[in-house]
Amino acid sequence: MAEISAQLVKQLRDMTDAGMMDCKKALVEVGGDLEKAVEYLREKGLSKAAKKADRVAAEGAISIQVSKDFKKASMVEINSETDFVAKNDGFRELSAKTITMVQDSNISTAEELHSLELDGAKFEEYLKTQIAKIGENIVVRRIAKVEAQGSGIVNAYVHSNGRVGVIIALKCQNEANAKKLADFTKNLCMHAAAMKPQVISYHSFDRDFVNTEKTAIIAELEKENEELKRLGKPLHKIPQYISQLELTDAILAKQEEVLKAELKAQGKPEAIWDKIIPGQIERFKADSTILDQRLTLLGQFFVMDDKKTIAQVLAEKSKELNDSIEVVEYVRFELGEGIEKQASNFADEVAAQLG
Repeated sequence: MAEISAQLVKQLRDMTDAGMMDCKKALVEVGGDLEKAVEYLREKGLSKAAKKADRVAAEGAISIQVSKDFKKASMVEINSETDFVAKNDGFRELSAKTITMVQDSNISTAEELHSLELDGAKFEEYLKTQIAKIGENIVVRRIAKVEAQGSGIVNAYVHSNGRVGVIIALKCQNEANAKKLADFTKNLCMHAAAMKPQVISYHSFDRDFVNTEKTAIIAELEKENEELKRLGKPLHKIPQYISQLELTDAILAKQEEVLKAELKAQGKPEAIWDKIIPGQIERFKADSTILDQRLTLLGQFFVMDDKKTIAQVLAEKSKELNDSIEVVEYVRFELGEGIEKQASNFADEVAAQLG
């Protein structure tokens, strides 16, 4: 049996928020393989969260800039070693100059940034002088640029603490309508900043991914039901489906027949079925798309109207403007995401990037 160290158990616990003994058992079961242990806990419904935010060690700020005509938006993440420096006037000035330079240039990657000039020097040299002046290592980690195509529009939002930024581009058919959608697009960005969708829609999923997630979600709900039952509270309904990807026309047609049979058994007049069934089908879809609600922008319920999904809100807006509006691009940055705590600290990682 592989030797399971206390440090390895703690690392798994930090990643999953599962219990200490559950983490040790999982590691024993998979021979000490950390990634397999994470999946083991998910399948058993014991991993409460990926807790990415707890695994990152990065400070700094995310900044955005949007053109006045809402046709182009840029976003930059600049990392520092401490939150204290991120609030420094020198760091804020650096962020402001960098985002303006990115917005006004044709570059698309952080690497290309170093070849541009700022204040009469190559950006790379300018950055080194700022590091010396501010007293901490600083890295321009990544940039994003989105341009509206045709009669589309782009807008962005950065949270007041500078830790989350979002850009969303919409496409419509009428340029006059595009100009009316600036505030609406920003509201979608604010939703995405809060609700953390990973992709635009379920079309980004494949069957294997959905099947794997279904196993984990069902295990999670069953585990939660054990506690709800103990507390005498209503139990979660265990879903048969978890994504729109699974809801074929045949499945929806079958569900409609089930609903008709139920209405008939209840003695409801057939003349009113068409007023009842559409709402029940929508409820069925909501119960059968948990994965979409967690991971997709269009599948989530809008924070400003939680009775409707973003997809439904877009459909309503399209009808209101007599147009066809769709989300064509979505970018979300969260400060430090993906920079994981290793044996070294963040200062070492920043130094390595600079080196």
